[in-house]
Amino acid sequence: MKRNPLANAILWLVLILGTAAFAFPLWWMTVVSLETPQRAEAAITGSSGLALFPPSPQFVNYPDAIRETGSVPWMGFVDALANSIVITVLVVVGTVLSSSLVGYAFARLRFRGSRPLFVLMLGTMMLPGQVTMIPLFLLFRQFGWIDTIMPLVVPAFFGSAFFIFMYRQFIAQIPESLVEAARIDGLGHIAIWWRIMLPLCRPVTAICAVFTFIGTWNDFLAPLVYLHSDEQATLAVALNGFKNQYGGLEDVHRLMALSVLTMIPCILLFIAAQKTFVEGLARGAVKG
Repeated sequence: MKRNPLANAILWLVLILGTAAFAFPLWWMTVVSLETPQRAEAAITGSSGLALFPPSPQFVNYPDAIRETGSVPWMGFVDALANSIVITVLVVVGTVLSSSLVGYAFARLRFRGSRPLFVLMLGTMMLPGQVTMIPLFLLFRQFGWIDTIMPLVVPAFFGSAFFIFMYRQFIAQIPESLVEAARIDGLGHIAIWWRIMLPLCRPVTAICAVFTFIGTWNDFLAPLVYLHSDEQATLAVALNGFKNQYGGLEDVHRLMALSVLTMIPCILLFIAAQKTFVEGLARGAVKG
């Protein structure tokens, strides 16, 4: 059905205003990161307005911010970046593999107590992280994992309740005849999951990967609790350390530059996975 021209205009106006509202913080950070210290401080305090684009962009703010991150010039940022990449990639891989495997089991395997176990798993979503933080810390300390990436990576290989639910709902919609044909060809459950279900679950995998990547990349509390040395710090922890060391208004331009650098991987990932991500949402990945 064709929309009324007035309804189209209102819809476009709402979309433009919504986009501007969400894009404003990123634009504001980028502009401040390219300003001189005096203009950035004036913009923060409100003594002068913020230009649409800096008249003389100070791109040197970015290497300056990178050099001052951590206790060792340059290497502090490089170490934090490497740690964030390693932890995030391992967490994404572990979450996708474990959640899809458990989701397949709940969707296709018939065993006694499967429904109560599924309900119990969903019930874990109601537990806030603050409740399990201290017991997990004591457990990981007994394992000798404190100040290593193990407490951040290993739990990901045991699945995420929310993503298990998504995979289970998606796999349950796949025709049973496809699974029966694979069994006739001699495939076991692991082979069916790996060779058939995972490729078909690509929209759900995109959602799982994007959400997990953004959540892990920007996670601050868990690395702060488990990683104590500067060599093991992630970008979120390094950014907080930079703020504590150079938190004055005279250094706000470098703080914004470091914040923009930290956000770039998340933006690039979403742009790269946007098509598959939107496809998963459009197909109703969580539809029962």
